Amino acid sequence: MVAPHRKKSVVHHNPHDHSHDSTPQKNHHNRVKAAERKRTVSISKEDGIEYNKRLRKLHKEFLNQTEDGHDSEERPRSASNSDVELPILDPDCDPENPKKVTFSEISSAAFNIKNGVQRTPCVRSLQLSTKFEMDLYFKKEYLQVTGSFKERGARYALSKLSSAQKKGGVIAASAGNHALALSYHGQQMSIPVTVVMPVIAPLMKIQFCRSLGATVIIKGESIAVAKEFALKHGRENHLKYINGYDAIDILAGQGTIGLEILEQVPDVDTILVPVGGGGLIAGIAVAVKTLKPEVHIYGIEAETCPSFTEAYKAGHVVNAVAKASLADGLAVPSVGGNSLETSKGLIDKVITVKEENIALSILRLLEVEKAVVEGGGAVGLAAILEGKVPELKGKKVVSILSGGNIDSTVLGRSIERGLAVDGRLVRLDVVVSDRPGGIAELTTTIAQLGASIKDIFHERAWISADVFHVKVKVVAETRGKDHVEEMETALKKIYDNVQLY
Repeated sequence: MVAPHRKKSVVHHNPHDHSHDSTPQKNHHNRVKAAERKRTVSISKEDGIEYNKRLRKLHKEFLNQTEDGHDSEERPRSASNSDVELPILDPDCDPENPKKVTFSEISSAAFNIKNGVQRTPCVRSLQLSTKFEMDLYFKKEYLQVTGSFKERGARYALSKLSSAQKKGGVIAASAGNHALALSYHGQQMSIPVTVVMPVIAPLMKIQFCRSLGATVIIKGESIAVAKEFALKHGRENHLKYINGYDAIDILAGQGTIGLEILEQVPDVDTILVPVGGGGLIAGIAVAVKTLKPEVHIYGIEAETCPSFTEAYKAGHVVNAVAKASLADGLAVPSVGGNSLETSKGLIDKVITVKEENIALSILRLLEVEKAVVEGGGAVGLAAILEGKVPELKGKKVVSILSGGNIDSTVLGRSIERGLAVDGRLVRLDVVVSDRPGGIAELTTTIAQLGASIKDIFHERAWISADVFHVKVKVVAETRGKDHVEEMETALKKIYDNVQLY
């Protein structure tokens, strides 16, 4: 006996009776919830990637079910799209189907943007070349109109838009440089630009974008939240979303820096490239390795956010923990899928640098090169200062100074931090007699040793010695680490309790 065919429950569903609510959409909703719970408890670095894969799979199943004949009028309200809302995905940057930028696209970008962006100088540093025993050149991308290399990719991406897209406008999520680049070139090309910026974005950059005619939306505590909103807003308002570090046109535009370097320093041995989302190094690597495979490409990123280091080692995108960094422009927790795929086999070394050396690098560039450079642009020199590239002695090296949009207060802190690392700013704790003339004797001794007192204060309540002594804390400017050692030796001959920081 053949069992009768079971009828689909959706045919007899009563919209007022939810006791047997088991539609495919509801099951889909339950699967999404289960995936979210699984993601919450997981501690794997690859968890975010696996989660996105599951969501993509569920999204496809949901669309297939809809196409198989489920009438939208037959769906219960509890299974509406608002209940099973999935993340909006950027169609140009699918980590499951990454694309590679080609040399022909970079060549096309070079032709298309040559009249729209600056051809920045690549200058040899006499002092630093002598100090580090190498021919050290700096590619000064901070001299672009908006202060960063981002203009190259933005200009090319805008030039590749269709007539309808140019008329409708574009949208992007950015905390700074990409937003500025799109705003400026959108104004130059009469293309409406909307930028979504997180609340942590510097006020100076927000105002600059508005002055360039862009529509600025402040949304979210992080760039991830801003991006999610930008994708949704772009879809609802028919705006083309432009990913600042992973769209193929962006990578092609950034790659033009590599072509310029090979023209300006034809016999270059190694190029030091700052790495955040990976778009810059991907484009440069393709351009340089195509024309001169023997040139080495080094990626440099902050130790506080080694996202590219971990992804390149793993062979796929992973989520790294991003901590606060002077190189805030490089603090991208997850690199771009297209960028990583393009970079595979083309990067010779990936290096992470410490925060104190980024600060010292900013100071060195300011003093020696008269260049105001943000933390992300200073990491190449930081790697040299930290001694991470000893093999480059005697070589011809180009370090890319990718941007100069550093906040004034951050610049001030970076200078002080750099002076401290360099031994030119030192803190002394000295216990002296609390009798008249005790502190005066200390300040006289410091002056005779050739140091300049910047700050001084003393405390009595928390000192462990007797009540007839006082601890004096002094911040002094010195000539360097050798001078600090001389001061320490001289002071310890006079005082029993001396500490230097």
